Amino acid sequence: MTTSVMPVRDVLWEGVRMPSAVVGADEFAVREVYQAHYGTLAGWVTRLVGDRDLAHDITTEAFIRLLKHWGEVSEPRAWLYTAAANLVRDHWRKRGREATAYGKIGHQLEVAHAPDQATAITVREAVQSLPDRLRVSVLLHYFADLTVAQVAHHLGKSEGAVKRDLWEARGKLAVILEGVR
Repeated sequence: MTTSVMPVRDVLWEGVRMPSAVVGADEFAVREVYQAHYGTLAGWVTRLVGDRDLAHDITTEAFIRLLKHWGEVSEPRAWLYTAAANLVRDHWRKRGREATAYGKIGHQLEVAHAPDQATAITVREAVQSLPDRLRVSVLLHYFADLTVAQVAHHLGKSEGAVKRDLWEARGKLAVILEGVR
């Protein structure tokens, strides 16, 4: 009787090529993390980018990155939210570069706004206007509900630096949103 041997490098799991280190005993844990956090993370990303399809793409990419680093990750939820925040930040950077490029050639990107939103700034827009170092801390702490210690760990900062960033971000957001209150 011949038994089939799985490739040593990668294994296909529900359409995602996974490192062989994840297959086996860890597969159950990976499935649990996926089932526990995919929906919430996708909803969070949807609120950040305003596009459900893009949010699902970003969320899926965050899980694929988690799978690649599965053996190194001690807190999957925090790791996922950090990865998703970084992907969202990359998305907005790309959009900014696209807008600049279109502006240089004389075209304007069309931005769809509802008539009642034309003058009012949203919290999402206010957070997006923050510098990267402040924005990521705000997203992870206030929107992903990670503790200051978790944010500090995943951003490679001290807890004091994260607290300072959050304090500075709150001050900037208060100024930006002053007329909206």
